[in-house]
Amino acid sequence: MAEFPFILCADDYAISPAVSAGVREALAAGRLNATGAMTNRPDWPATAPLLRPFLERAQAGVHLNLTAGAPLSACPDLAPDGRLPPIGFYLRARRLAPELARQIGAEIAAQFDAFEAGLGRAPDFVDGHQHVHALRPVRGLLLDEMERRGWAGRVWLRDSADRPSRILARGVETRKALALAWFAHGFARQAQARGFSLNEGFSGFSAFDPARDYASDFARYLRAPGRRHLVMCHPGRVDAALAQVDPVTATRPQELDFLLGDDFPLVLARAGARLDDWRSVPG
Repeated sequence: MAEFPFILCADDYAISPAVSAGVREALAAGRLNATGAMTNRPDWPATAPLLRPFLERAQAGVHLNLTAGAPLSACPDLAPDGRLPPIGFYLRARRLAPELARQIGAEIAAQFDAFEAGLGRAPDFVDGHQHVHALRPVRGLLLDEMERRGWAGRVWLRDSADRPSRILARGVETRKALALAWFAHGFARQAQARGFSLNEGFSGFSAFDPARDYASDFARYLRAPGRRHLVMCHPGRVDAALAQVDPVTATRPQELDFLLGDDFPLVLARAGARLDDWRSVPG
């Protein structure tokens, strides 16, 4: 079986101290080659420097967060009670009022600034919490800000969509994956037209059900890989800070235990998959 390279990206770095610590465990073990940081979270300034030892062999990106916790910037219309709106707000939005669009653009810029302040450099990539970066009300504002910073050709973007045939071949959270492919339709084309690279092939959708066999699901994520395949995951430990902001708690330790355990390399070997030197993916 011919080997194929892929990126394994842990979402939600800095959502809480325990999650961040778990992600670093997996990075230290060589079981991840990317993580996306939620730079509006209170934990980011303290945990950003702790990523530096891993940056020679793993990517660090902005996990743009417009749906959980408090914004970094003044957003009286977007977050009137001091909390960012749920993902449904962006799924329902057709056209943004100019002031609301300005506030979202300012929050995107603030989260990029926070990343650069924490690590002293631009991110390797940008993606989004609950894939908000690829949704129509956000994508243009995101691309505008990345273009303004001169990131075209330097910082790549996550394409959260994949071909229906691949999604069906994997058979994990099929409806969720197909729905996101619909909502994210056109994002990759728009990004490429403005000079940004993206992954090609995407998986990792989960029901976040602790009764499921995560190892079995992960093996399916490696089916029908794209040319520059990306798998998202959500490993970590659990603490009170996580429980206050996110409902995904019980499955994070399960994912982390799988990544750190003996089954992980066996699943990769059976699929003919390998974590690639990140500098060559995506091209």
